[in-house]
Amino acid sequence: MKTLIFILFTLFAAGSEQPGEKSLNTSGSITVKGKATYYASKFHGRKTTNGEVFSNKKFTAAHLKLPFGTIVNVTNVDNGRSVEVRVNDRGPHSKFYIIDLSQAAAKKIGMFGKGVANIEMTYTLPKK
Repeated sequence: MKTLIFILFTLFAAGSEQPGEKSLNTSGSITVKGKATYYASKFHGRKTTNGEVFSNKKFTAAHLKLPFGTIVNVTNVDNGRSVEVRVNDRGPHSKFYIIDLSQAAAKKIGMFGKGVANIEMTYTLPKK
C-alpha cells in the first residue's frame, strides 16, 4: 500500500507543476525562475495554438498554462537584459524549460545563438 501511495504521489507531483522556483510578489505579480529556449526558424509562418500566424519577428512566447494574451516580463539572469512578451502558443514541450520565446525576444535578452538561458519571468494573472 505504501508503494502505491508513493507512486501516485510521485505521478501527481511530476505532472502538477512546471520546473522553476515560483514566488508571489507584494504587487500581486508572480515570478518564476527557470530556463528559456526559443523557436526554431522553421516555425515562422505556422499557426500557433491560439490561431495566430507565428512570427519570429514579434515579441511572443509559448507557455504551457498561462492564459493566451498574458504579458510576461522575461529577464536573462546572466546579463540582466529583459523583454516583454505576449503568450500566444502552448509549450515548451520539455520538462526542462518554462517558456519558449520568439527569436526577436531571444535576441533582445542576449540568448539568441546560445539556445538556452537562465531566466526569471514575472507576470500578473488577470482577475476573474
